[in-house]
Amino acid sequence: VERLQRFIDRFKAKATKARQAQSRVKALERMELIAPAHVDSPFAFHFREFPGTPDPVLALEDAAVGYDGVPVLEGVTLTIQAGARIGLLGRNGAGKTTLVKLLAGRLPALAGDRREGKNLRVGYFAQHTLEVLRPDESPLGHLARIDPRAREQALRDYLGGFDFSGDMATASVERFSGGEKARLALALIVWQQPNLLLLDEPTNHLDLDMREALALALQEFEGAMVLVSHDRHLLRTATDSLMLVAGGRLAPFDGDLEDYRAWLEGRRSVDKPRSETGAQRREQKRAEAEARQGLARARKPLETRLRALETEIARLEREKGAVEAKLAAEDFYARGDQDEVAATLRAQGKIAQALEKAEAEWLTLQEKLEAIG
Repeated sequence: VERLQRFIDRFKAKATKARQAQSRVKALERMELIAPAHVDSPFAFHFREFPGTPDPVLALEDAAVGYDGVPVLEGVTLTIQAGARIGLLGRNGAGKTTLVKLLAGRLPALAGDRREGKNLRVGYFAQHTLEVLRPDESPLGHLARIDPRAREQALRDYLGGFDFSGDMATASVERFSGGEKARLALALIVWQQPNLLLLDEPTNHLDLDMREALALALQEFEGAMVLVSHDRHLLRTATDSLMLVAGGRLAPFDGDLEDYRAWLEGRRSVDKPRSETGAQRREQKRAEAEARQGLARARKPLETRLRALETEIARLEREKGAVEAKLAAEDFYARGDQDEVAATLRAQGKIAQALEKAEAEWLTLQEKLEAIG
């Protein structure tokens, strides 16, 4: 809690007036209130100091990137400064993952330039990262292969911070769940002291405690970061600027996540250019009417579900606020009722998971409506 408070004080002093930066201040203050609830978390890790961060860290200039010579994104110009914390927004399939692969050097630029700063050390996490873990190797074996000079006890102590203790440290990865594999992949990244983090949906398989531990660790990370995530809590707390991937382009997004929600709603209500009407025939009008009816039929169940989700999200946010207020009360822990504390923490976890699920579904439905037009 004290470390988080020190970070919040520092961040407040330098935060810009940009909406996302101010949104992050509020999100961090909420984290501070509920931090005591996670004192019994099995996870305790932080990013290790690195030799230094170049400035700029990485730059793209008029770059294009795609697959088999076909660009997904074009005209991408981006300079990542030391300490930048960028959240990437955009509907599924817009090209966020493709852009992160270009930044990581996993895809070549089809046009333009990609320039790395001196002594750049990239920590890259994506869903396919889990697939490159060696099934027959243990967490200890993975880490020892990365750093063969490290003492075994130091490696074991470090892995304990990711809840790989005792037999878990020497167990084969093939027996691990998706969440355990994701934890190991993150542990390997953190150990290598990156000065640029490229995180593509890092919380997909993580439980609530590990998500909160990652969010806390990212506050102390002093390098640069680019984050793609449907986890709105992580986006709010970990980034202070947003960029939008849409229409094959990358552009700054001047707003916060609530503005992004409004943008999604606005995108699907924008009128498309009208076709010429001078020589329209009756058959064309009939076809257009049928098309409109078809679109309306396709949209109706999505819009009905959206309204239900918005009601559910509002309810869950009220419940979340009530639980957080209860956990933040000065006498809550002093009363010594461990059963009540445990029950309240379980309720908090269930609400957080339900809220994230509802928000992710809401965004997916908005993207489907946008695609329908």
